[in-house]
Amino acid sequence: MSVRRLAPKELQPASFTFSDKDLAFAREQIAKYPPGRQASAVIAILWRAQDQNGGWVSEAAIRAVADLLDMPYIRVLEVATFYTMFQLQPVGKKAHVQVCGTTPCRLRGAADIIEVCQSRIHHDPFHLSKDGNFSWEEVECLGACVNAPMVLIWKDTYEDLTKEGFGKVLDGFASGNPPKPGPQNGRQFSAPITGPTTLKETT
Repeated sequence: MSVRRLAPKELQPASFTFSDKDLAFAREQIAKYPPGRQASAVIAILWRAQDQNGGWVSEAAIRAVADLLDMPYIRVLEVATFYTMFQLQPVGKKAHVQVCGTTPCRLRGAADIIEVCQSRIHHDPFHLSKDGNFSWEEVECLGACVNAPMVLIWKDTYEDLTKEGFGKVLDGFASGNPPKPGPQNGRQFSAPITGPTTLKETT
């Protein structure tokens, strides 16, 4: 596990305030737990704060979550720095790409996908593209090994990628018209690309 720290102070916004919608969501989460156990809602509320904050968790957002849950700041910081689902520095405005680098994806071409990220976004992970619209990182298993290689962009997976296919995915996000999530080679979910091979009888 790599060391995860908050973004430098010069990148930190001065404050964070929940929107009315997200505050209502937070209160719904808190209400699910018995009195005195509101800290159990911390992950769900941090996730919502990240979404409101443009895809990353700022120090101000961590403090706002802690205040809402009556938790010490350090406890919420521990959660945010432990789980890699929380981004600790600004990410691309249009897309943050998480490239699966686990063995099945590596065997099926994840290195090519990383090369595209390096050439089109930034050579190093966790850096913004020049226009600030894209960022990327390598992550461990995204859970669709049979559809390797794959990436996660925001909440959706894009699978069965090639260099060219992944380039088209990035083009879609750049133009504001993201492609349909899932396999990018035309197959249905994880079904064989050649179509059914067994249990084809109708009786």
